[in-house]
Amino acid sequence: MRYLPLLAPPLLTLALTQPAVAQDKPDPARLKASVAKLVSFGTRHTLSSPDDPVRGIGAARAWGGAEMARIADACGGCIVVSNIARTMVSPRTPDGANIVDVLGFQQGSDPKRVVIVAAHIDSRASDVMDAKIDAPGANDNASGSALVLEAARLLSKQKFRATIVYALLSGEEQGLLGGQLLAETAKEKNWTVTAMLNNDIVGNSIGQGGVRDVAQVRVFSEGIRASEDLAAQIARRGNGGEDDGPSRALAKAIDGIAGTVPGGLDVFVDRRPDRFGRGGDHEPFLKLGFPAVRFTSSVENWDAQHQNLRTEKGVVFGDTIDRMDFAYLAKVTAINVATIRRLAAAPAAPDKVTISGDLSRDTKVAWAAIPGAVKYRVKWRKSDARDWTGGVDVAATETLLKNVPVDDHLVGVAAVAADGSESIVTFGERARR
Repeated sequence: MRYLPLLAPPLLTLALTQPAVAQDKPDPARLKASVAKLVSFGTRHTLSSPDDPVRGIGAARAWGGAEMARIADACGGCIVVSNIARTMVSPRTPDGANIVDVLGFQQGSDPKRVVIVAAHIDSRASDVMDAKIDAPGANDNASGSALVLEAARLLSKQKFRATIVYALLSGEEQGLLGGQLLAETAKEKNWTVTAMLNNDIVGNSIGQGGVRDVAQVRVFSEGIRASEDLAAQIARRGNGGEDDGPSRALAKAIDGIAGTVPGGLDVFVDRRPDRFGRGGDHEPFLKLGFPAVRFTSSVENWDAQHQNLRTEKGVVFGDTIDRMDFAYLAKVTAINVATIRRLAAAPAAPDKVTISGDLSRDTKVAWAAIPGAVKYRVKWRKSDARDWTGGVDVAATETLLKNVPVDDHLVGVAAVAADGSESIVTFGERARR
C-alpha cells in the first residue's frame, strides 16, 4: 500500500470528466460482499483491538485501506491511500483513543478543492462502551462504508477538476470523532470543500413495524448555518436566505441530480441538519462552515440499531445483513456517484454574490470570476417559492435582471464549466454600502 502526503501536487495533468452515460452502475453484489466482509470482523467498536488481524476496528480499517489500494492499482495509481490519526478524549473515550480515518485521494487538477464522500466504519451494540460484544453493524454503518468503496471503484475510471476524497471514518459512535478529525484537517490544510456527502444507514428499505419504502432517500441539511455568528444570522434573515445556505443548496442540487439517474430514488430534502435530536459525521463540517449533508434511508428500523443480538418476546434485535436491501443501497450509491461526478467536474461555486435594486423594478447581480468557469447561471424565484423558476446564462460577472424586483425575488448564481457541469448555487446577499 502506498502512502503519500495529503493532497500532494498533481502527479499529472488531468482532463475533464468523461460523459457519465458511458459509466458502470453500482453493483448490488459488490456492495453486499463489502458489507459481509465488514460484518465478519465481529465488532468494529472504536475501542476494540487496533492490532488483531481478524477481529475489531483495526482489522476493518486495514481491510478498507487495502480495498482502496486495490482500486488504485486497477486505475494505474489514480488514488493515493493515506491515514490521519489523533488521540482524542471525549465522554465516550475517557482514557483517550487513537482515532484513525482511512482516506483515499483521487487527485484533481485543482489540488486544493475537494469533494468528500464519507461513512463511519465503526459499530456498536446496546452499551456504547462495550468493545468486546459482537456488533455486526451491517446497516449502521457497513452500508455507508460499502457505498464509499463502490463510489471509488466507479469514479476512479474518470478524471476530474476537484480532488475526490473517499473517507472511512472511525469514532462516530463515540462522539463524531472521525468526522471532527477530518473536518479539522480540512481546515488546517486550507482545503476548499465543495461538498461533504455523509452516508450513514443507507441500506434498508423496511423500517420499524414493517413499513416499506423503496422509492425515497432522505438528505438532511441545515438552514441557518451552525458556523454563522448572530450578526451573520441576522443578515441572512434580512436577505431571506434561511433556505439557501450552502448545505441546503447542496441538498437541492442533489435532489435535481437524482432526477437524472435512470430508475433511481426520489430525494426527500429533509430541512433539518439530521434526524430529530440525533447527529452524524457531517456536523463537524457544518460547524466549520463547509457544505455538508447526510444521506439516510427513508425508513429506519430501531430494533436493528445500537442493539445487542438477541430475541425478546418474539422480537428480533440486531443490525444484521439479512435486514438490508442491496438493490436500494445501489440506488443510493448511484445518486452519490452522479452528484460527485457533477460537482467534481464543475468549477467552484462563487464565493459571494451581491444583489442591489431597492426602489427599482430591476435587480443588479454581481460576483467575482471563478477559475474554470466559461459562464455563470443566474437563477431567481419569487420569495414564496422553494425552487428556482427563472434563469439566464451570462459570460460576464454581473448582470441586470430586468423586471425582477428585488423586494419580491430571491437570486443565486452558479458557475458552469465548458462541459456544462454546474456548481451549487451561491445565494445573493444585499450589497454592503
